[in-house]
Amino acid sequence: MKSIVWIYFLSLLLSPFSGMAEKSAKKPVRVLLISGRNNHEWQKTSPAFKEIMEENGLFRVDITERPDTLKSSDLKNYRVIASNWNAFPETGRQWGATVEKAILDFVNEGGGFVLFHSASAAHYNWPEYQQMVGATWGKNTRHGKIETFEVKIEDNEHPITKGMSNFTITDELWVEMDQQDGNRILCNAFSTSGNNGRNMYEPVAICRQQGKGRCFYLVLGHDVAAMQNPDWKTLMLRGTEWAASGKDTIPIQKTHKN
Repeated sequence: MKSIVWIYFLSLLLSPFSGMAEKSAKKPVRVLLISGRNNHEWQKTSPAFKEIMEENGLFRVDITERPDTLKSSDLKNYRVIASNWNAFPETGRQWGATVEKAILDFVNEGGGFVLFHSASAAHYNWPEYQQMVGATWGKNTRHGKIETFEVKIEDNEHPITKGMSNFTITDELWVEMDQQDGNRILCNAFSTSGNNGRNMYEPVAICRQQGKGRCFYLVLGHDVAAMQNPDWKTLMLRGTEWAASGKDTIPIQKTHKN
């Protein structure tokens, strides 16, 4: 009888560790980051993205600097495509029809697509991309100087933002983006007329469905300093997990409050 009781208590003691072992044994979500061109410092922000995503072993990020060479077969082992790429201010369809079809098929068939900051300032003549991203740099879009502002959690029920609190970040706030119907606004920030704004809330994190797939856009993340904000990391990590699976299991990191 004593042996049975001992085994029972031993199993209780070990159960948390078995859960940790199970979690650590879980295969990381594979992400392909499109990089290699941007009107921002992609040479710094792309490696920073990879480091943030891989820090806890939840994701494995590969980077391509030649998105124009991608084929459907190159995407089959990934759960999410991420983008830190633009050719701003150029127009045109720089990746070509084969790549465009491969990416749209990937997302429409259930893959995830995530992007941050200026990756939306791209592919102006590719309407399906504009639709998939949901909010892009348009003809009236602008920003003021980098400053510290509050980000408001607009949607407390979505898996990405559930449990998060309002936070502050020092970043670039985009004003008057072109938006598509069907966006789900997760976070907003108030743009002031004193900093080239319009005294109203602007979306800074959105998500949407694309066929069977999911898309997440974090408008914030102008530079590496902004990306180091714990709440930026939380949104990016949880947004990517949601894009991959429709769920979120990643805990909220330490927040910055006013």
